[in-house]
Amino acid sequence: MADSTTHRNPVLSRMTPGRWLALALVVLAVIFIFQNTATTSISLAWLTIDAALWLVLLVVFAIGWIAGWLLGRRKPD
Repeated sequence: MADSTTHRNPVLSRMTPGRWLALALVVLAVIFIFQNTATTSISLAWLTIDAALWLVLLVVFAIGWIAGWLLGRRKPD
């Protein structure tokens, strides 16, 4: 005779709301990358770089995040 208890999917039982949010953000990031594969030119003073748009936006985001983190830190009194 088969056991009448239901077996839960172990992967779905470990999915917390934070993990669902992280998964959704990863899916959005992948969609964003595939939609922004065009090459763009970036000029800064005498330097010109050709790179994928998604990569340029990622670098600018990372620079902004690091600057915000550095400026947002409080020094102990």
